[in-house]
Amino acid sequence: MSQAIPRIAPLTPPYPPEIQAQFDRIMRGAPPLLLFRMMAGHTRAWDKFRAGGLLDPGPLSLRQREIVIDRTCALNQCEYEWGVHVAIFAAPAGLSAAEVRATVQGDASSSCWSPAEQALIAAVDALHHRATFDDAEFAALSAHYDEAQILEIMLLCGFYRTVSYLSNGLRLPLEDTAARFPALL
Repeated sequence: MSQAIPRIAPLTPPYPPEIQAQFDRIMRGAPPLLLFRMMAGHTRAWDKFRAGGLLDPGPLSLRQREIVIDRTCALNQCEYEWGVHVAIFAAPAGLSAAEVRATVQGDASSSCWSPAEQALIAAVDALHHRATFDDAEFAALSAHYDEAQILEIMLLCGFYRTVSYLSNGLRLPLEDTAARFPALL
């Protein structure tokens, strides 16, 4: 990032009790992320942001969800959110170092992905570049995912594009514990 100071100041401790309780629930004892501290300073935005979260158990596996999120953030050059997700979820999702790297530097034809994951990556790429699927892309996705999963994929792409807008547009400095984009090979 070009600046170390975000464009909108985040909340600083001590946090109001309601906000502290929300942070505790979301972060499970870890310090709140800068993005959360920034959003929590603006009640309407924070409430809408939290209502749109998709990190609960849904129709996708943790692995599928994280592939969608990581690829979406990578396509949007959002190292902040990509790094947070890789640091927290890559290992539990069973993503190898090669797969994590491929979310940034690969594409749907990368050999590290299964056929179902290749369809997933192609879908994320199509939504990012054209905001739709062509018939072949939708058929490939439908061969591996049901309607609820396809809707979840689309929702995740949209939500994490918004998160990318927030993180990039506000120039949030990278979290100390977050992963960094891989160096170009």
